[in-house]
Amino acid sequence: MAEVRTANVVWNGDLVSGSGMITYVTSGVFSRLPISWASRTSAHDGKTSPEELLAAAHASCFSMAFSSRLAKNGTPATKLDVRAEVTFEQGDAGWKVAASLLKVTGAVPGIDEATFERLADDAKENCPISQAIKGNVALAVEATLEA
Repeated sequence: MAEVRTANVVWNGDLVSGSGMITYVTSGVFSRLPISWASRTSAHDGKTSPEELLAAAHASCFSMAFSSRLAKNGTPATKLDVRAEVTFEQGDAGWKVAASLLKVTGAVPGIDEATFERLADDAKENCPISQAIKGNVALAVEATLEA
């Protein structure tokens, strides 16, 4: 069985001076999020961007995948603090999402650093959002085990 999620956006005007609004998402947990080209390429000025939303998706997907791997290892996490840094840059062919760096700090009793890092790397490579962008976006993870 497949699950489908939706998001609706209304855009007004041209790219540079126009603006948009995320008006609806399936869950209803947020709506009316303003977006603009400037929020993608300079100061956000209280507006979001596709890259910020991708970072949120990647961080949440990775945290679930990593949590699952840690539990299957017999070392469930007490806490995972995950930050995704998505880089949007202009190259010769135009603008593109170039990289997503996942930074995770975890409180995981009973695990050694090497296993923690190996499981973090596996989660980075195989969470569904990583799978969707792999091959087009450079992926990296920095995993820090709390003492």
